[in-house]
Amino acid sequence: EVQLQASGGGSVQPGGSLRLSCGASGFTFDDYAIGWFRQGPGLEREGVAGISSRGGSKYYADSVKGRFTISRDNAKNTVYLQMNSLKPEDTAVYYCAKAGTYYFNSAVWPLPSRYNYWGQGTQVTVSS
Repeated sequence: EVQLQASGGGSVQPGGSLRLSCGASGFTFDDYAIGWFRQGPGLEREGVAGISSRGGSKYYADSVKGRFTISRDNAKNTVYLQMNSLKPEDTAVYYCAKAGTYYFNSAVWPLPSRYNYWGQGTQVTVSS
């Protein structure tokens, strides 16, 4: 059974940092890209960052470039999202997801339809 478990969310002040983790099991982890998405109140789910199966390609939404860093440790079946300089507009539930195919590039990564398994989400709240 494929499972993804997102953790590390919390409440921080603007300018603060958090590191999210996504632990995975039930599939060959280093065969698949992983994406981080978020969904704020009343908003659609949007792609935040994506990383290819071996970590050689990384993609970011314009809104988080220079502030967020995605990485993965295939030995631990875990993907991370380091979030720095957090802003109130980063407040959302953050989800990690497993790509549904091996095909992964700059056009594909932000599309929720390209992922076939999702974690349960972790809440990030940025507020003073």
